[in-house]
Amino acid sequence: MPNTFVKIASVTVGAGGASTMSFTSIPSTYTDLLVKFSARSSQTGTDNSQANLTFNSSSSGYSDRLLYGRGSSASSASSATSYITWAGIVPAANATANTFSNSEIYVPNYAGSTNKSLSSDNVEENNSATDNFLTLLAGLWSNTSAITTLTLTCNGGNFVQYSTATLYGIKNS
Repeated sequence: MPNTFVKIASVTVGAGGASTMSFTSIPSTYTDLLVKFSARSSQTGTDNSQANLTFNSSSSGYSDRLLYGRGSSASSASSATSYITWAGIVPAANATANTFSNSEIYVPNYAGSTNKSLSSDNVEENNSATDNFLTLLAGLWSNTSAITTLTLTCNGGNFVQYSTATLYGIKNS
């Protein structure tokens, strides 16, 4: 079990909003990576948006499986696209005012020479009986390169002011 968490970097979105939150020049000196983020989207016409995930600016080799609860129902979904599709569900403009999602992405063995797996859990609150989300995701980047860049992209609108992401390196010693 990892026992040392070291903050590598943090991003806070400013007043103009931002389409991405990125971490570059990630050192290979840790065993695993952990990203904690809290976000909200400016996307209109919907109660939620999503944060998509890419590594090293790559647009290939991603697949994921999502289990989610939404309101009073549960379901699952899969995708194989140019990014991890559901790294986090985030409240959009129609969601309850001033609510932000809470998400965590764990990437073991990120600097190793094997394909990269990840897990993500997320909660998006909304004062609605039908549009609250709780998600669990398993993802795979079929690439053997060490992860040096990690980017979260808002799939609709921008991440709004005060959205934050923090990257931690984890060591076993």
